[in-house]
Amino acid sequence: MSKRDRRAPAPPLLSVVVATYNRGPKLAELLADLGAQTLGDDEFELIVVDDGSEPPAADAVGDIKTRFAMTLVRQTNTGQAGARQNGAERAQGDIIVIVDDDMRLPPDFLAAHRARHAAGADVVLGHIRPPPHVGRLPLFERFHLTQLDNWVRSFEDGTRKVRGVHLCTGNVSFKRKAFFAVGGFDTSLRRSEDRDLGLRFEMAGKKLVFAKEAVSIHHTDHEDRDKWLRRAYLYGVHDAHIAEKHPGQEIASPWRLFHLAHPVSRPLLLASAMSPRLGEALRRWGLEASEALDDAGLEAVAIKGCTVSYNLEYFRGVAKAAGSKRRVARDFLRYRADRRRALRP
Repeated sequence: MSKRDRRAPAPPLLSVVVATYNRGPKLAELLADLGAQTLGDDEFELIVVDDGSEPPAADAVGDIKTRFAMTLVRQTNTGQAGARQNGAERAQGDIIVIVDDDMRLPPDFLAAHRARHAAGADVVLGHIRPPPHVGRLPLFERFHLTQLDNWVRSFEDGTRKVRGVHLCTGNVSFKRKAFFAVGGFDTSLRRSEDRDLGLRFEMAGKKLVFAKEAVSIHHTDHEDRDKWLRRAYLYGVHDAHIAEKHPGQEIASPWRLFHLAHPVSRPLLLASAMSPRLGEALRRWGLEASEALDDAGLEAVAIKGCTVSYNLEYFRGVAKAAGSKRRVARDFLRYRADRRRALRP
């Protein structure tokens, strides 16, 4: 046997990392989509991290035979950041692609991500699209998908620049070297770990691009409104913690959402942060009204109302992280000062 024959196989170019939790059937569909990719089976690997699913993910996919290399790892539940960090540390490819376990992928998905990296990108934000049955989803899920559609339109028409805070681990890829250079995921975060990672990519001068052609279809199974509200609250809590990590960065502050909100709703958002109990009541009334409007066929208005309700709950989380009205006021005024400096010519 020659020296050439004894060499280990070359590592794949791409490593796909999927963190999964209690979604065995959807994970099996994702594996089927990966098996139909236009890339060769030796050009990518899959690392699935089961974040404490019951029953274990292996029960649903353990017997599935794939032509590409697949590693299935089970861990005690730590949350998405810990699971994705675990997968990234096992990745061998120069490019890490992360997708959610409830995504469906067209055959050219991985090729589209690879092409953008070949063109010079360090971080590629993919295009998350709604499923065909979007009209049957709960109002809060249609609100979320509408927000994603608005992002896409603004990226395309140039009214919004791709920033680190837009990074979404539902569909993203990045150079492995760049990921570890900025420290990987902050595993202490139970939410917004992607926002934090994106901020550090941007601060390190990495090139972030949006790729409309790198499509994934979000077949969400979220149906619990209370869990959705809890996520909104936790995003507010963790975004406030992230802002503390990056002082002086206007883009990192949760109060940035205040200025992105419609001016009419801003006094309500400030009231929710200063008086979380009042914010809870306003959110409850607003969401009930939005759902009534949706039942009446006024979806566009209902989604706007749902947006306000989400923001009210988000700023209740911001208030929780602040701990006091004085701290809320201080953080708000500090953000206003940072914003003025950021907008100064």
